[in-house]
Amino acid sequence: MHFHDDSLYPENQEKLVIQAAPYGPEWLPGDADDIPVTLDEQVQTAVDCYNAGATVLHVHVRELDGHGSKRMSMFNEMIGRLRQAVPDMVLQIGGSISFAPEDEGSEAKWLSYDTRHLLADLDPRPDQVTIAINTSQMNIVEIMDDDDLRGTSIANPAMYKAYRDMVVEAGPDFYLEHLKRLRANGIQPHFQLATLAQLETVERLIRSGEYTGPLVLNYVAIGGGFAGRHPADLIEFVRRVPDGAVLTIESSMRAVAPMNAIGIALGVHVRVGNEDNLWGRKGERMSSVRQIEQMVKISRALGRDIADGAEAKRIYHIGEYYADADETLARLGMVPNRRPGQRGFMLRETPAAALI
Repeated sequence: MHFHDDSLYPENQEKLVIQAAPYGPEWLPGDADDIPVTLDEQVQTAVDCYNAGATVLHVHVRELDGHGSKRMSMFNEMIGRLRQAVPDMVLQIGGSISFAPEDEGSEAKWLSYDTRHLLADLDPRPDQVTIAINTSQMNIVEIMDDDDLRGTSIANPAMYKAYRDMVVEAGPDFYLEHLKRLRANGIQPHFQLATLAQLETVERLIRSGEYTGPLVLNYVAIGGGFAGRHPADLIEFVRRVPDGAVLTIESSMRAVAPMNAIGIALGVHVRVGNEDNLWGRKGERMSSVRQIEQMVKISRALGRDIADGAEAKRIYHIGEYYADADETLARLGMVPNRRPGQRGFMLRETPAAALI
């Protein structure tokens, strides 16, 4: 992304889109004060998040026994009820479905490619499904400390080990097919990226015409194979993201607020919720709703406006698709592909009339 001298002025920045992740698939009831269990509670959580200022909802579904649901029928019912309860929110389904272990002795793992592909067939359909690019370690506890986990189920050594050893399986066989299925069903992929290598893979998908649509993505700074918390890495990722992309910052535990404060100041967007963080000040619980309210307060203190639901859908380019690689590159503000025999660095193409 290119920053002009006036790019940090809030009146020149897009309104802030707050993404809420309040369903925490890695946690069990009791790990936080605001883990919704019944479907009524899960829907009310969405309403509470929307009323607090969130306009994108990252959705997982929980069974009555407290474990994350892996049943597509539950997701269908949840989406149907959310469409009625929060019609202005962008509904974003978590592409892992649920990675939580079934019990203490089980692995924490993402479901099979075939199972994840079923998210493209949900009815009613969501606005987005998150998609991982490239297989990588996902050790979510690597940069968590004892204070982060004290009093939670992940403090159990068996559960800790399960999450320490988790891997995201997301090779080309998965993401090429998944992108086709999402496009065929009018669902926008929301890319979950942690490294420049993953961003470069997405750029190659765009340049080859494998993906033709808006580039909406999260920078995922949770450590353990994903990005860490170094501000320089965050700034470099922001710098490398195309000008026309929509970028959200995602971190973990008490780093969420400072990482998001940087993101708000830079003009990008933020994610909060108990999936990422349970804490405010050290040792003090902080609900998903309070985290949203904190982002609203920080943004308003900087003079940056908060997007409403309709504005979030416009900013996210919900429902937009592009014809081919050339149109996608142009829409994202990226230089065109090199033509045969063309030498030198590529420039964005300018209509001849503009040069007169």
